[in-house]
Amino acid sequence: QVQLVESGGGLVQAGGSLRLSCAASGRTFSTYTMAWFRQAPGKEREFVAAISWSGAGTRYADSVKGRFTISRDNAKNTVYLQMNSLKPEDTAVYYCAAGGSYLYTQSNRYDYWGQGTQVTVSS
Repeated sequence: QVQLVESGGGLVQAGGSLRLSCAASGRTFSTYTMAWFRQAPGKEREFVAAISWSGAGTRYADSVKGRFTISRDNAKNTVYLQMNSLKPEDTAVYYCAAGGSYLYTQSNRYDYWGQGTQVTVSS
């Protein structure tokens, strides 16, 4: 069992930066692929980024590639999402997720979810 708690969301102007954190409980954190998804009002939840258990492998949605960076610190049971050059279309609730051994983009491949943190980018 893994419990996830996101933090770091907020209101930022377009072009600005935010760093999201996701703190995990449980001794098996380092064995999970971790991912970030987001959901804007009226839209489906979409994949943002994923990172392998070791941190050696990452995957990004095309919409955030080159602007967002996912990383993890297994000693701290934490995964991060550094978001730069933010755009109004990045506005959404961002969710952290933990899953199996592959860098899946489908949300149903992930077993554990946080409660989400709101990111709002003003123009």
